Amino acid sequence: MRGFAILMVLALAACNVQQPVAVPPGPVGQVVAPAPAPRPDGRMAARNFISVIETVEPVAERECRMRTRGVNCDYVIAVDSRPESPPNAFQTVGEDGRPIVGFTIALIAEARNVDELAFILGHEAAHHIEGHIDRGRQSAYQGAVLAGILATVGGVGPEQIREAQNIGASIGARRYSKTFELEADALGTIIAARAGYDPVRGAQYFARTPDPGNAFLGTHPPNAQRIETVRRVAAGL
Repeated sequence: MRGFAILMVLALAACNVQQPVAVPPGPVGQVVAPAPAPRPDGRMAARNFISVIETVEPVAERECRMRTRGVNCDYVIAVDSRPESPPNAFQTVGEDGRPIVGFTIALIAEARNVDELAFILGHEAAHHIEGHIDRGRQSAYQGAVLAGILATVGGVGPEQIREAQNIGASIGARRYSKTFELEADALGTIIAARAGYDPVRGAQYFARTPDPGNAFLGTHPPNAQRIETVRRVAAGL
């Protein structure tokens, strides 16, 4: 862990991350960005990240074991050290079946406090617990099958059928993406809170990022809805 910390410090100290777009004041129900806290320097950002991994990962694994059956709950935390990668976190599964949660250096550097990092880690860990990758694939498959059937009935050729299946798969995959994000926000709130962090404070990260609004077939719900979800779940704890 010590070598990892040194590498993190060097990488964070060297990167230059652009600020997220602040959301201007708007009507009731729209997220208004608070006065932004200063970003920690590279050394502090690395310490925050390591501290959050050490405290949140065991809680996420415990929640995974409690809520699933036959699922690999041994998380791998990965860091994308490419300086050109924008602030981002993701969840996937490795070839060995272990769940992977990835952070870009830019996101680690951009997080204002440990609560934001803890909420983000809890959110990504929750995607695995909720089985969102498999559920998304199933939705995409169903969309492709339905689109293919409709195209066949319409009497189009093989090329048009394949194109319709690709479009159907894309629509199917996006169909539940907003629901998945809100589910991950809710469970991520529980994970962060049980690890000793403030998920409501952590969710303020959304107040500094561009709002996706409520776009048709968008992949993420509005920031205000996500923050409200976190507040509601946290209040219930």
